[in-house]
Amino acid sequence: MTESADTDGTVRTYDRVFHPKILTTLRAYDGRTFLSDLGAGLTVAMVALPLAMAIAIASGANPGVGLVTAIVAGLTISALGGSRVQIGGPTGAFIVVVYAVIADHGYDGLVIATFMAGIILLIAGFLRAGSLIRHIPEPVINGFTIGIAVIIASSQVADFFGLGVEGKMPADFLPKLAVLWEASGSVSVPSAIVALATLVMIVLFRRAAPKLPGLVVAVGLTSAAVAMFELDVDTIASRFGAIAPHLPFPSLPELSFDRIVELLPSAIIIAFLAGVESLLSALVADRMAGTAHRSNTEVVAQGAANCVSALFGGLPATGAIARTATNIRAGAKTPVAGIMHSLFLLAFMMFAAPLAGLLALPALAAVLVLTAWNMAEPQHFMSRIRTRRSDQLLLVMTLLLTVLADLTVAIGAGVAVGLMLRLRRRGAPEPDWQAPDR
Repeated sequence: MTESADTDGTVRTYDRVFHPKILTTLRAYDGRTFLSDLGAGLTVAMVALPLAMAIAIASGANPGVGLVTAIVAGLTISALGGSRVQIGGPTGAFIVVVYAVIADHGYDGLVIATFMAGIILLIAGFLRAGSLIRHIPEPVINGFTIGIAVIIASSQVADFFGLGVEGKMPADFLPKLAVLWEASGSVSVPSAIVALATLVMIVLFRRAAPKLPGLVVAVGLTSAAVAMFELDVDTIASRFGAIAPHLPFPSLPELSFDRIVELLPSAIIIAFLAGVESLLSALVADRMAGTAHRSNTEVVAQGAANCVSALFGGLPATGAIARTATNIRAGAKTPVAGIMHSLFLLAFMMFAAPLAGLLALPALAAVLVLTAWNMAEPQHFMSRIRTRRSDQLLLVMTLLLTVLADLTVAIGAGVAVGLMLRLRRRGAPEPDWQAPDR
């Protein structure tokens, strides 16, 4: 058996397909470590609360579904995963594909596709495919990530400015821009002020006090202002109704062979995104915390989490880079922090769900606009234009196909062209992945 020590002293086992990190960390667990994990879990739960609901809304789902996903999938990822400090849940990377699946196949179709994606990831993990994801060309990952960011930002314009386009918004990018342009004369000044104020406060809180949950404070303050001054601004309750104060009973929609074949392409894309995003998040955690994740264990955990999320009617889930970074900065030591984050969210759902209904939709739109900005990583623009011309073209091609065509086409074409370019460069060293800053 081949073993190596992590920089924090943890022994990493390379040839085990499934060995959750929690089994390693609990060997020397003590009260001081628990207090660190407890505080980190509470902090990241406060960040995840509005973000999970905002992602669900942008995906075309009920906001309560985002909370359910963060609770059940987040707990599963932390309990079974191969990273010490990974936080799992719904992420912005899935918004585009989830919105498309719901539009084409209904919410039941999304649940089935998510469950199938979980099965695919479980198989991939047990076949030791975790390390293979590293060979996807970085320009492809950057291209579809920036493309997704563009689509997310465009999808939030209506709520950000309070435009009167409810029920009219098409799924395709160019028709969506046309509808937004036609509705540009219906800007709501209160909505725009709430959104801009939230955006500015989040940025200021992050710079002045990066360890504090500035996101939830900003959303809470602007939403409280909407309620206090009775502003004409949409809230979660006014558009979606009350959030259920409990988890749904586990079940799956009716399955058939034809339905499985119909949803297989969507399931493959969800599995691909979950695997890539999870690996990116785990790499960020490794660099920030000085640890080493177990890639195959992480893929297996992602598979289990997506199966569990589907059973509870949730969204696809993966490792969340921003929430993982928040978890580390807040002092997390072990996967117990991620478990506590899920339990805190469950407690909020059970005892304070009515408060979620007061959250202003322009404030949540501001959260997602900032998420899209971070996903695009504009700070790396200059370094990307200094790369090989072929890598630049690959990034632009993947970006344009993601925005204007289809995510499936974008990933398929990007990976195919990227592999051909790699064959042409045979013998040249492969560049290491750069962990994103978002």
